[in-house]
Amino acid sequence: MTIWKQSTDLAHINAWSRGTMMETLDIRFIEVGDDWLRATMPVDHRTKQPFGLLHGGASVVLAETLGSTASLLTLDVEKEVAVGLDINANHIRGVRGGFVTGTAKAAHLGRTTQVWEIRIEDEAGKLVCLSRLTMAVIPSPGGAPGNLRS
Repeated sequence: MTIWKQSTDLAHINAWSRGTMMETLDIRFIEVGDDWLRATMPVDHRTKQPFGLLHGGASVVLAETLGSTASLLTLDVEKEVAVGLDINANHIRGVRGGFVTGTAKAAHLGRTTQVWEIRIEDEAGKLVCLSRLTMAVIPSPGGAPGNLRS
């Protein structure tokens, strides 16, 4: 059974990233299941730290992008929206190039909070980062923002 209350059309979801940090880092939503959302991000000059490894902050950007987008997809944004409350990340393995793929899955979908687990893996499927994102569900401030409308 699906947890989504909005369209999960990937072209529509990717369009939300226009003109944002997600577009700058080339984060792309690639797959959606009944209760999970997946996106990729390149490991390149935009996402590496000076030692040539994937920057931990870039992993957190991918994790928060996945979790917050997934959270919004579970809500009727005309009535309520989700905002980040807390995020943590454990950086498990370094990556020097290629792509990383993150998958967000809900651990808790409550009336006022949501908790998402985001697993980021390298191209070999090895765990790079494990993150947990807590979202606060609040009343929508006057309907869905323009870029979230269907």
